Amino acid sequence: MESNRNPQPPLTRLELRIMQVLWQNGPSTVQAVQHKLPGESLAYTTVQTMLNVLERKGKVKRKLVGKAYEYRPVLSRERALREAAGDLVDRFFGGSVDALLMSLVKNRQLDAVKLAKLKRLIEEHERSREDKDGGD
Repeated sequence: MESNRNPQPPLTRLELRIMQVLWQNGPSTVQAVQHKLPGESLAYTTVQTMLNVLERKGKVKRKLVGKAYEYRPVLSRERALREAAGDLVDRFFGGSVDALLMSLVKNRQLDAVKLAKLKRLIEEHERSREDKDGGD
């Protein structure tokens, strides 16, 4: 499989924590994000700085509401997942999804139940592609 290069690196752990709050709660102020962040509590200014970084990267947009900015996600959860998975495959497996799957099997992270589920998903995907291609 061909390498899927992304112009920007995937979200950092802290950026991801902040994005998860926005995905779950929708548009939020710095204070709201700060209070809803799971794990260790962060200073208001740290959350504000990270939201501004995410805005500069184009991952969120902000709008002045009253006296505070409200931040909303531009980057979808699905796209973030796709970009992170692509980065993982590129960096650790040379762009090879096959190598990733073989590693999961070798390291016993895919048991028989998960492999059967994966097989069903692949079959469903192939059927939907055939329906799409044959439907013209």
